[in-house]
Amino acid sequence: MTRNAENATPDPAPGERQQPVTELRPAGRPIGVNEARHDVPAEELPPDLNQAILEAAKQVGALLKRNGHDFALAGSVAVYAHGGAGNLQHDADFCIKPEDAEAVAATLSEAGLTVYQPPEDWLLKAKCLGQDIDLIFELAHQPVTADLLARATELPVDSVRMPVLAPTDLMRALLAAFSEHHCDFGAVLPIARQLREMVDWETVRRDCHDAPMPAAFLYLLERLQVVAPSGGAR
Repeated sequence: MTRNAENATPDPAPGERQQPVTELRPAGRPIGVNEARHDVPAEELPPDLNQAILEAAKQVGALLKRNGHDFALAGSVAVYAHGGAGNLQHDADFCIKPEDAEAVAATLSEAGLTVYQPPEDWLLKAKCLGQDIDLIFELAHQPVTADLLARATELPVDSVRMPVLAPTDLMRALLAAFSEHHCDFGAVLPIARQLREMVDWETVRRDCHDAPMPAAFLYLLERLQVVAPSGGAR
């Protein structure tokens, strides 16, 4: 997941010189890499991409839990954890607080993951089991806060339990990412259908204000009878 629902900067090119460091570096520079214990060649991954992303999410979630970090699973893997379909999208996303970014990066680096700072200043990126990991500290154009993470629910992701972003917060972030340049309603519609009974739609409407793209999507949900009109019963 990205703030504007667009792909973030690609990972460093194979063979690019990487040096272990202990602090954030300029854009595109890695911020820590050891001999990989979790970062393995893609050909050794399970053949199913969805399962590969799940395995990577489990590895990272277990590392963050073990080291006492405050976080919540986000993105398509979070939708899966809430009972949605297992059609995962590109990567695994985790929300962390901005002030925890360096500590989280150090934990993952010490475990052998490649972690680096892309040009975007609202996330870090990592590689685990050949899969992309986004460590997001700004969601829906707002910094990740302790309150946001406190609303997360601990759920099993296959065999690993971890905090998962609340459905209302997930939907708010997806709608906030819509813009004139990116408004792929088709990708978000199945998620809205899957989570509709868990989402506080009035809160989503309130937080999206009158932004045209979220308003258009909410109108589409009403016309498709996925949600009731504003103020109506489900």
